[in-house]
Amino acid sequence: MVGTFILVLCISGITASTNLRGVRAVLLEYATTAGLTIVVLIYSIGSISGAHVNPALTIAFAAFGYFPWSRVPLYILAQILGSIMAALMGEFIYGIKSDVMTTRPGQGCQAAFLAELIADFIVVFVIAAVTQQARSVGPLSGLVIGMSIALAVLITGPISGGSLNPARSLGPAIVSRNFDRIWIYLTAPVIGALLGALMYRVLRLRPIS
Repeated sequence: MVGTFILVLCISGITASTNLRGVRAVLLEYATTAGLTIVVLIYSIGSISGAHVNPALTIAFAAFGYFPWSRVPLYILAQILGSIMAALMGEFIYGIKSDVMTTRPGQGCQAAFLAELIADFIVVFVIAAVTQQARSVGPLSGLVIGMSIALAVLITGPISGGSLNPARSLGPAIVSRNFDRIWIYLTAPVIGALLGALMYRVLRLRPIS
């Protein structure tokens, strides 16, 4: 809960603060905020909860045996509650409607769906690789994961809003009661995450020639 709260509050904060200046959040600012927040969370709470702040990641890791299914419902509930609390806090701090913090497609539903799916595929593949092969990057794993998320947000931002996280989109949607095309952000990241974890599993099982 705490991790998702911090993540959504930081992401919503950069969006809201730029709106208060009368401009839209620059994509680079948004991506940098997302990436840096993940880096901070990995190094601060990674040893406590595994830094699970994304339901798509939690489901994918459980599906391939990297996380116990028995803990998935509680983790997802905590992630959603953390996102809702962050959206409410964002409204209180910045005095704006939570509509500003919702994610919306920029290039149509199909393009947004594919963008979210591909981005989560990449991110989860990277996460699986660096966490399951600790010796390859060692203490730099948090930086690698944060950079992959920042990159994913950069390439998906103009198309889908760069959510990559069902909880990140659902919290502000619940608070604002705006569920327009929310299905994209609830399904595409999960499918992409599952495919990313599957690809890593397949490559790990391939014999070295």
